Amino acid sequence: MATFKFELVSPERLILSVDADQVDLPGSEGDFGVLAGHAPFLTTLKTGIVTVKAGGLSSRIYVRGGFADVNAAGLSVLAEKAVPESEFDPAVAASELAIAETVLAEARTEEAKDQAIAALDEVKTAVAALA
Repeated sequence: MATFKFELVSPERLILSVDADQVDLPGSEGDFGVLAGHAPFLTTLKTGIVTVKAGGLSSRIYVRGGFADVNAAGLSVLAEKAVPESEFDPAVAASELAIAETVLAEARTEEAKDQAIAALDEVKTAVAALA
């Protein structure tokens, strides 16, 4: 199977750089997969799991928002937040969940409640996908 260059970067660091066989991503307009030779495009990502298949192995990375750029050079993902499955810490997730629930309980305006619900949903998505 043909491969392509894949890189996933978060604000903190380069998360992954490999020659991939296939990458499946949570696009804001729907999930999609990329193979070698994919047509170029740029899209936004929603909270979810990026699955990378390379060299017979599969790895999963939780992402919270960002952009995916498919071009002749490969696929680049710039994520607002990214946590590889191997680095997922249930204790940290439980703490983030408790904080998000507290923020929601203390929200006074509709806008604050909407933001708190979105943050809580993001934490729940990560926990459900990686726990």
